[in-house]
Amino acid sequence: MANPLEIVILAAGKGTRMYSDRPKVLHELAGKPLLGHVIVCAQVLKAGKIHVVYGHGGESVRNSFPDGNVEWVLQAEQKGTGHALQQAMPTVADDAQVLVLYGDVPLIAPSTLRQLLDAAQGGVGLLTAELDDGAGYGRIIRNASGNIVRIVERKDANPQELAIREINTGFLTAPAKLLRSWLKLLRNDNAQGEYYLTDVVALAVADGLAIASCQPQQLWEILGVNSKQELAQLERIHQKQQAEALMQQGVTVRDPARLDIRGTLRCGRDVVIDVNCVFEGEVELGDGVTIGPNNVLRDVRIGARTQVHPNCVMEESTVGADCRIGPFARLRPGAKLADGAHIGNFVEIKNSEIGEGSKVNHLSYVGDTHMGKGVNIGAGTITANYDGANKHRTQIGNNASTGSNTVLVAPVSVGEGATLGAGTVLRKDAPAGELTVTVATQKTISGWKKPTKKK
Repeated sequence: MANPLEIVILAAGKGTRMYSDRPKVLHELAGKPLLGHVIVCAQVLKAGKIHVVYGHGGESVRNSFPDGNVEWVLQAEQKGTGHALQQAMPTVADDAQVLVLYGDVPLIAPSTLRQLLDAAQGGVGLLTAELDDGAGYGRIIRNASGNIVRIVERKDANPQELAIREINTGFLTAPAKLLRSWLKLLRNDNAQGEYYLTDVVALAVADGLAIASCQPQQLWEILGVNSKQELAQLERIHQKQQAEALMQQGVTVRDPARLDIRGTLRCGRDVVIDVNCVFEGEVELGDGVTIGPNNVLRDVRIGARTQVHPNCVMEESTVGADCRIGPFARLRPGAKLADGAHIGNFVEIKNSEIGEGSKVNHLSYVGDTHMGKGVNIGAGTITANYDGANKHRTQIGNNASTGSNTVLVAPVSVGEGATLGAGTVLRKDAPAGELTVTVATQKTISGWKKPTKKK
């Protein structure tokens, strides 16, 4: 029976080159903190325990993951990767297989890590890669037989070692009991004065263990974030992968380079997504949905064949089938559109139900309203739902209609089939099937003087 897996995520770094007061691992990629991506990866691997070593940012890092089901380990002083792992080992079981991940390397694939664990077979395993330019990576040193014997960090490497193309990615797995003993032997007599986790490899070889290795499926999996430029680079890589996955499922993505998914996007058949669209949280698009350019959708469910025209913002809303929305419309939390509803340009819907086939086409605000079927809302209509202290609801019956520039002062009801004349300010319920107007006499005040600005 294989030893239980425990994962240690090293996430204590400050991120000096980020030039930010925010801890590096809390900077976001695809709407989620870097560390969040790594925790999800660890959860996919079904680790028995997930240990996160944190330092810079302290409690702000912990508080960002209240439901992460992880064990937090403080590294008060940052003395290198070996020292960081030492802090976590007291809470790791002796019979565990330890896998080391990094809080600032967010795109590592669970499948690659499974490959590493399989290669190690309960022993020591390293994830390596071959790069034309090893830059800041440590180099893998092999003997004449091709076996790994040690890792040399870039700052400690000589010119011959720097010419080696195989680099250490940092991802390591080893049995906890042996790892614990090797960590006690680490020394900091190196160029950086730190306790290198990489020195564990030479100690394992000295104890007669072979070091297994494998390489990632994609080189971008091993890329870490040390600057805003690198963060932006990984963002585009990640978004490209998501766009490719959508297109493989049959979604038409007009330009994969201009798509941002910051959560989960589920699409039916024949969905079309135009440029510069942002999807956040949980978004579901039914069959035949068309999303025009420059739209932002957050926690939205949209029914089949609905068209969302350009420049709309929709959040925490539900939209039925065969609806038409926008351009320049806003659906705020609690908006619920039944099948066939139309929401037009410069219309805002908040915490309201819009009935089947109802239309709010121009320059209107509908808040805290229940609207029946077949209603037509004239341009410039608003439901005045707030009295300065409390919110009140408006009821609009089936097949009612309002003229332009009407105000419904809640709480108020409009009966089924009722009509409100243009400019009506409705303060009392409008009866069903009748025309209700606000009558005012037009007057001209002769001799009136326009006010002048006081000196």
